[in-house]
Amino acid sequence: MKKNNLCSEIAYMSLNHDGEQLCGDHVEIVENENSTIVVLADGLGSGVKASILSTLTSTIISTMLAAGLDIRDAVETIADTLPICSERKTAFSTFTIIRLEDNAHADIIQYENPNVILIRNGEQYEFPLSTMKIGEKTIYRSSFELADGDMFIALSDGMLYASDNGVLNSSWDRDAIAKFMEPLSESGLTSNVLANLLMEETNKLYGGKPFDDATTCIVKIRQRQTVNIAIGPPENISDNHRMMALFFAKEGKHIVCGGTTSKIAAEYLHTTVQTEYTSPDPDIPPISHVQGIDLVTEGIITVDRILAYSKDYVKDNRSFEKWCYKKDGASLAARILFEDATDINMFIGHAANPAHDGLPINFNVKMQILKQLSNNLQKMGKRVKIHDF
Repeated sequence: MKKNNLCSEIAYMSLNHDGEQLCGDHVEIVENENSTIVVLADGLGSGVKASILSTLTSTIISTMLAAGLDIRDAVETIADTLPICSERKTAFSTFTIIRLEDNAHADIIQYENPNVILIRNGEQYEFPLSTMKIGEKTIYRSSFELADGDMFIALSDGMLYASDNGVLNSSWDRDAIAKFMEPLSESGLTSNVLANLLMEETNKLYGGKPFDDATTCIVKIRQRQTVNIAIGPPENISDNHRMMALFFAKEGKHIVCGGTTSKIAAEYLHTTVQTEYTSPDPDIPPISHVQGIDLVTEGIITVDRILAYSKDYVKDNRSFEKWCYKKDGASLAARILFEDATDINMFIGHAANPAHDGLPINFNVKMQILKQLSNNLQKMGKRVKIHDF
């Protein structure tokens, strides 16, 4: 298959049935070298039983498909493995499968979940459906080529007809969700933020008390973008030139954090550092400017704030409004790392900073902060590569 520079950005969120500790929906993602398999399963009922059913269903399907087995084998295995529901006479949860090949081709397989929404060029795009029979079950299948900017929205049935009075709200159907998401699809927002916005709207319609488990999974197809970030000078001063040569040789955006590091970078570029006098956030030191660098910030205080934002991002992204629009160094860096980047090269210098002697921000703390930040970026789906100096 022809290679491309596309990647898939995937995020999902769930609301639990009011009063339940566990969600009856489950999303499983399996990535191989050339394929990505996403399974959203909706277990029958709610609570513990539904959670077990959906978890087993999504895990079995994703594992078998990733191993190259046919969907028929996967469905028959589920039917033979899971217990039969005495009320509905069926053995497993409903499910949606999105299988991406080289981020250029999609196979969509659906069983009794709301049909996947595809938004292309800012508008809902109805892709063709075919049917197949597995036992007494009708499975819908679709297969088509992907385009840059395509956005899939997979839904469990609790996402539809949300209301705050227990009566189904017919105005919040699949088409209404598509209309809600169409203008957002071209906003440049990440899948994580888009899932948050859709879930907040659904939860608001439920009055904060969903009468069903509700889950959405958003898959965006986008161009890969590399971001390079240099933090701290090398342990050996003789490596300054080598570190900067490798750093600036990388394509993509460049961020430099730290006063000493920015001076080394400016010297390599044969220019100077121009530091602003004030910061929009009094707790974050001012940014600087170096011709040839996209963003220059202070060091560990700024990076520690980026780490705090990253922790929140991989949890529920409640701090989104704090960093999405602000102009301080931590917010600017967070937008580039969280929103723009798909691939991140971290150039980490291991020189101890004499200014930190006797302070709680010592070398080991700095390394822990950077390790946690790297882990959180990977949880966001970023490809992170560490370069130590």
